[in-house]
Formats: sequence, structure tokens, C-alpha cells
Amino acid sequence: MFKKILVATDASEYSVRALKTALEIAKTFGGEVELLNVMYLREAYWGYNVVYSVLVSPEQIQDAGELAIEETLKGIEVGNVSLKKKVVQGYPAAMILEEIGKEHIDLVVMGSHGYGLIAGSVLGSVSQRVLQQAECPVLIVK
Repeated sequence: MFKKILVATDASEYSVRALKTALEIAKTFGGEVELLNVMYLREAYWGYNVVYSVLVSPEQIQDAGELAIEETLKGIEVGNVSLKKKVVQGYPAAMILEEIGKEHIDLVVMGSHGYGLIAGSVLGSVSQRVLQQAECPVLIVK
């Protein structure tokens, strides 16, 4: 039933709860989990970070996304669940919806809010848009 589960993360407490829930579902149904971080830094798209007045390289953006994924996984026992980690860049809701179609996702698990390491968090209003537009079930975790 739920063989491919997508968890969107911004390393917030809500994202960690979503991951834990997704792992339990994956264990129950023998599914796999994709942990996705969408990097949306307005400054990155302009090629200029106003806060630091330096260019933001694609490598720095990728590193920040990987950090968010590692923070989400910190202290979590994945067990024998297959876990795929992925960082993409773009508008969070659009990229999550694109990933659902591209990866043939059966279930999306998201936190109800996003207050993680990265400004412009993945969740919150984004979870509402994904909930409304996804063609698969979406579980919102509080």
C-alpha cells in the first residue's frame, strides 16, 4: 500500500516527528522512505546573499541541504528501512509536488510547521499547498 513514502524536511522538530512517523509506516508496510530537503533561498536565485554580501555557491546550498537532512536524522534509528536522501533547489511546494510524480510516491508525510535551520522553511504554508494539490495521500504530523 505505502511502498514509497516521501518526507519533506527542514530539520525542524516537526520534520523529525514526520520522519519517525514515516519510518513506522514503512516498517509496517515494507516500504522505503525518501527524505527530501528543498533549498529555497531567494538570495541564491539572485546569485547574491544580502546578509553576508557574498556570492552563494551551489556547493554551499547543497551543503546546507545535506546538513538539514543530517540534523533530521540525528538520534533516529532507521533500522532496516531503505532510506534515500535527496536535496533539491526550488520553490518548496512545487518541488515536493514534482518529486511525488517523478518518484511515484504513495504517501507524503510532513510536519505541520517548519522552523528549521534554513530560513524560508519547507513546511507550514507549504504543507497546506501540498495537501491540496498532491495526487497521493498526505499525512500532516503535529
